[in-house]
Amino acid sequence: MSRASTPSKVRPGAPRRPDPVTESRVVRWLLTGIALLFLVLFLVVPLAAVFVQALSKGIGFYFESLADPDAISAIKLTLLTAVIAVPLNLVFGLAASWAIAKFEFRGKALLTTLIDLPFSVSPVISGLVYVLLFGAQGWFGPWLQAHDVQIIFAVPGIVLATVFVTFPFVARELIPLMQAQGNDEEEAAHVLGASGWQMFRRVTLPNVKWGLLYGVILCNARAMGEFGAVSVVSGHIRGQTDTMPLHVEILYNEYNFAAAFAVASVLALLALVTLGLKLLAERHLSAERDDAQIVPAHAGPASQPVSQRAAVTPATSTKRVAPQPVQQGEW
Repeated sequence: MSRASTPSKVRPGAPRRPDPVTESRVVRWLLTGIALLFLVLFLVVPLAAVFVQALSKGIGFYFESLADPDAISAIKLTLLTAVIAVPLNLVFGLAASWAIAKFEFRGKALLTTLIDLPFSVSPVISGLVYVLLFGAQGWFGPWLQAHDVQIIFAVPGIVLATVFVTFPFVARELIPLMQAQGNDEEEAAHVLGASGWQMFRRVTLPNVKWGLLYGVILCNARAMGEFGAVSVVSGHIRGQTDTMPLHVEILYNEYNFAAAFAVASVLALLALVTLGLKLLAERHLSAERDDAQIVPAHAGPASQPVSQRAAVTPATSTKRVAPQPVQQGEW
């Protein structure tokens, strides 16, 4: 199919944009080579070095290092922290993005700014803030000690610090996607008698499912690899409050390099799995954003705008389908 016959987002009669790629083949190959060289030097080589060093003393020592009680405790704590922090960020991200993208209210700009706060604050500073709040000499420290509640140098402090540094990821992925999709489908569903929960469950959520998955993947990767904030609030109690990144630091400082890289290789493997899931979600998310800019995604008869209730036909077909009646009872 020629370029002229493909569906275009440019309105009819508008001048055709020139091809943005005007560089010669030599320039394109040079830029590609520089990018690949950079990736090899700063990504592939360090990643390969992790596995080489992890297996430097043999496969037996590798599994012995991972079977060490302190290493197992660090792995369990890392997974526990992610299991708690990621669902909390998922709920917050969905609620915040839905409110910002679908409604107008006072303080909307302030809420958007606060969501970006962890991006501009050092993780070490965020961990220090929790120490000043919940530490022994902090604002709530005496009350917590009187009621035998420990947050700092315990699992709750690690979870709080992780939640703080990771909560923008889901919201920041969903907000532009929901804004691009607009409110047409929700308005049509409301006209047909759908409640707020039904609109969210049957219209909004299906349209952003891949964007939501993409944000959750990024949030989970950051939660498992966080070092700065967790290092401040954990207390480095070996076998109790050390996550995998902290355990790697302890082993490395003890000159136990092979064991340190063995634990680091587990994080690297988790990162590779995360990368694969990220690529899958990114592909579907790109398709969703294209659909949002051309035609809202089809989520059933009631999700189509009133003006588009006739079925949408492919660009290569001229056949039109008669509008289908929709009953309010479908919801």
